[in-house]
Amino acid sequence: MNNNKSGRYSEFLARTLLFLKGYKILVCNFKTGNGTHAGEIDFIAQKGRTIVFVEVKKRKNIDTAAYSISDNQKHRIINGAKSFLKRNSRYENYDKRFDAILVMFPFYIKHIQNAWEDFT
Repeated sequence: MNNNKSGRYSEFLARTLLFLKGYKILVCNFKTGNGTHAGEIDFIAQKGRTIVFVEVKKRKNIDTAAYSISDNQKHRIINGAKSFLKRNSRYENYDKRFDAILVMFPFYIKHIQNAWEDFT
């Protein structure tokens, strides 16, 4: 399986995991334009009154996946989250959270809630 295909499959597994945990998937592959400060989010989910911005990482082991989310990438996801919330004011009073879902093949998935914070 090539990297693009395995990445899409990893995102599918991550969405399925959250769906089975009771989350509603709102948006997949949310992007806020092009350029170095563009926000990119693998998917956005909701559970109750919480909006979750999710980054999925697939690597050969879980530790490598966990440490592969760079500060620059977190910044882009935060920008994307802010843009999403500006466009969708109905979520203004919801709790917000950044989660990571780590995937290792053949089949191991780890969901880390509140993987990082930044809502100023």
